Amino acid sequence: MKNKLLGVALIALLCAGKVNAQEKEEQKASVEKEIIGIQAGLGVWGYYEFKMANQLALRTEAGLNGGIWVKSSFYGDTEGGLLLTPIVRAEPRWYYNLNRRVRKGKDIKGNRANYLSLDTSFAPDWFVVSTNNDYKFYKRPILSIIPTWGIRRTLGKHFDYETGIGLGYSHAFEYTKIGFTYKAQDAAVLNLRFRIGYHF
Repeated sequence: MKNKLLGVALIALLCAGKVNAQEKEEQKASVEKEIIGIQAGLGVWGYYEFKMANQLALRTEAGLNGGIWVKSSFYGDTEGGLLLTPIVRAEPRWYYNLNRRVRKGKDIKGNRANYLSLDTSFAPDWFVVSTNNDYKFYKRPILSIIPTWGIRRTLGKHFDYETGIGLGYSHAFEYTKIGFTYKAQDAAVLNLRFRIGYHF
């Protein structure tokens, strides 16, 4: 009987130790204190991402955002082009699978995890670089709010890549040029993200 009690006590102690170790591991699962880097994709951006809580970070960035525009006329003519506009962005991110990655023995350095974010960006009307000069809709201030799901991974010590998708809302503010006023316009906007970068 004493051997059985001793065996049960030993198993209970081992289980408690394992649970305690797992809790300590999960407490360590946290985003980086700060990350500074540059990324390129359909555009180029410099970013600063800092910790708000264990799984929450705020990413701020500035750069040139790339896009595709298409315009159809009443007569069925269609034209479009590529463009680059200056942009500033604030994006709170929830890296939701940090603990699971740590439990599986996977690295989370450099915020290597999946995330949900609220991509909030503002494109001022400073300038537009386009392959076609008929880009009037875009040469005005535009505010976009896009809930986004994404994946961030690192390659080696300093390189990273991200991919993501989101669907949200865009508001182009009223714009006046040479006495003609373009009315404010709202639109649904799709965010397809693929970037590669370098963090310091």
